[in-house]
Amino acid sequence: MFDSATFPVAARWPASQPDRLQYYGLPTPNGVKVSIMLEEAGLPYEAHLVDIQKGDQKSPEFLSLNPNGKVPAILDPAGPGGRPLALFESGAILLYLADKTGLFIPADPVRRWQTIQWVMFQMGGVGPMFGQLGFFTKFAGKDWDDKRPRDRYLEETRRLLGVMDSALDGRDWFVGDFSIADISMLGWVNGLVNFYGNGSLVGFDDFAHVKA
Repeated sequence: MFDSATFPVAARWPASQPDRLQYYGLPTPNGVKVSIMLEEAGLPYEAHLVDIQKGDQKSPEFLSLNPNGKVPAILDPAGPGGRPLALFESGAILLYLADKTGLFIPADPVRRWQTIQWVMFQMGGVGPMFGQLGFFTKFAGKDWDDKRPRDRYLEETRRLLGVMDSALDGRDWFVGDFSIADISMLGWVNGLVNFYGNGSLVGFDDFAHVKA
């Protein structure tokens, strides 16, 4: 059993199966990266809902796991050396789980780094830009009369989609086989079109390879 003195998050979200990896989040674009990876890798895990509408992510217990106050996060009872490992940031979690399982990341060093570069591309570009565009179309920003901020993110979102579309021309996945690069992108592309409802705005049909 997790020691709640060492891991206060376990007091608020008790583990019924403490021998399994504990996942804390919900199906946001970043959250689904981790859940997809866990499912595809076949790792036994226990999921805990962190309700961001209620501010769960700002609770002392969750902040003890992720001081940045964002989902997702994990607690692996069988981390390196057999010791528990607490980890946040979805990109770091994807890399950790790929290394832990040996799945969805190439063993070849060149292709490994090519995969990592696309994960970084998603973390530094796709997520922030798609999310900001969503703010200006679905949330409070949509009511701003000045559309220049929205258009800034719209232009950058289309540029990023163009980069992705070129990379996928003639291939199904970003780096040969299905990998964490693809897992990192999926939630954000789905969110852009289906959650934020920006498919028409960005001209999603223009990016046939991404759409495929």
